[in-house]
Amino acid sequence: MNCLLFILIVAAASALPRTRLGAGSRTKRTTEHIIRDCMLVTSEPGHYFYKAPGDDPTVCGVYLMTDPDKLIELQFDYLDLPCSSGGLVAFVDGWELNGGYFPSPGEHRLPIEDRVSEFCGMTRPSRAFISSQNAALIQYRVPKRSRGFSFRVNFLKNPTPCNVLVEGLDVWTIRNYGKSTNCSLTTLYPAQISLLSLSVGVSLPGDTFKIETGTMRKCEETGLKDFVEISGGMDLSTPKLIQANTFCGIDSYPGHLVETVLCGIATIRLVSSGEFDNAVTVGISQATEEALNSPALICP
Repeated sequence: MNCLLFILIVAAASALPRTRLGAGSRTKRTTEHIIRDCMLVTSEPGHYFYKAPGDDPTVCGVYLMTDPDKLIELQFDYLDLPCSSGGLVAFVDGWELNGGYFPSPGEHRLPIEDRVSEFCGMTRPSRAFISSQNAALIQYRVPKRSRGFSFRVNFLKNPTPCNVLVEGLDVWTIRNYGKSTNCSLTTLYPAQISLLSLSVGVSLPGDTFKIETGTMRKCEETGLKDFVEISGGMDLSTPKLIQANTFCGIDSYPGHLVETVLCGIATIRLVSSGEFDNAVTVGISQATEEALNSPALICP
């Protein structure tokens, strides 16, 4: 029964977009890509082209993803989508899937309506679009044969990454940079999360002397405004079906703290009031079947 449960969870995660072009490749040369799949996930820069093969009105998407410390710059250089035929293309700051968004509305500095820019017609947008994190999306509907569009993708360095989407194995530090903001790391698979270092809700900006408190639990429940939260959900539309304890304090070696999230996605969320300079370092790996033998968060 446990083995069957693990298979079902992994199957749910596999329904999420997966990288198909250049996973792990971060080359700077300009490469041409012909968009053929209705749902394409890519981590490659370059020049992308789409021409409708028929009169299908299906809404499709190009899911763009890069390294956690980079942003996505996108520039349209061709547009042939007559508005009268229902043609449309949109740039989304983040990812959208089944009505859910990454980053979620509570994590992003802009409301949803300001994160989506839609276009149709024969005149391409003159501005370049830059994502707020390492993920962006092009959604499009081209219901007339031979109509289409093209755009160029480049990756820019992000000196203050906040919300991060990861697909592989990673060690990553989530920071608030002393600001009143919520930041997150989201995986696209059932994950095992190790807490490697914690400094949340204790260190004031500019502090050079820190006293180890150890890892404190149930920080949100006791009324503290700064904490780390680990949660899981089936997809981006239900990102928080189940939640572990919340954590805070200063702990340089909390290696004993491991949370396994057997859900389609897993999220580590750093909630910050702006009163403290917060940081949490986590190790991320894909959960294995053996994880069922230890305590875990399991989505219903």
